[in-house]
Amino acid sequence: MSTTATARTERRVQVGRRELFVTEAGAGAPVVLLHGGGPGATGASNYARNLDALAERFRVIVPDLPGYGASSKDIDFSDPFGDLALAVRGLLDALDVERAHLVGNSYGGAAALRLALDRPDRVDRMILMGPGGIGTTRGLPTAGLSCLLGYYGGDGPSREKIETFIRDYLVHDASSVPDELIDLRYAASIQPEVVASPPLRRPSGPAALRTLWRMDLTRDPRLARCEVPTLVVWGADDKVNRPSGGPRLASTMKDCDLYLMANTGHWAQWERADQFNDLAVSYLRGEQ
Repeated sequence: MSTTATARTERRVQVGRRELFVTEAGAGAPVVLLHGGGPGATGASNYARNLDALAERFRVIVPDLPGYGASSKDIDFSDPFGDLALAVRGLLDALDVERAHLVGNSYGGAAALRLALDRPDRVDRMILMGPGGIGTTRGLPTAGLSCLLGYYGGDGPSREKIETFIRDYLVHDASSVPDELIDLRYAASIQPEVVASPPLRRPSGPAALRTLWRMDLTRDPRLARCEVPTLVVWGADDKVNRPSGGPRLASTMKDCDLYLMANTGHWAQWERADQFNDLAVSYLRGEQ
């Protein structure tokens, strides 16, 4: 798919107790792109290779999720995926969007899926790339997830640590990530508010077990009843969220297709951008 740069608008939108920073482009059926939860993630950087292609056919809405980028840093850590779903639904309300397609990577994929479980009437079609919350209480964390969760621990954040996470765990081909992106992510990851209260952390305290169970969406009985048409895209070399989550979703959900990308890590929409963009446009338009 050939693309040209589209005009974008950026603004802060009041959503309940928080402000969300939102980038928009294009016109047509609304598509909300929800980014992952790695250190320094933002909506625009997560979807830098996808936004223009999708904006040729859709109204594309790209928020910085709570805790990230230029959005408010307030998160309910007792039920993070539920809180993210609430924030996305509030954003739809604030933008007068009744129903939207959702595209979610990792942490954003978990937010999209939780919204589809909570309010399926607000979701048209959904694409999930290596989503979080799939079997998270079954076995030890992956090496990539451990690296992510340990970023703010020990000696604290550093450019070396974020480069290791991105190049060793986020993608299959380390050379596909330019130094400029790592610099951008590092700068975003060391905002004082973020360092003081990292948005993605290991649950702790007396309610930790309950939080972990809430964050494993495969334990939610509504998953088997969810009728939102869903495309799951997973990199076969994903070192953050196990690719085995793809078949689990496909065998559980009522209307779920699975697309496994060879030689691809956790960031499928970045590493296989052209293929992903074609696939996404086709699926969201109901052509497959």
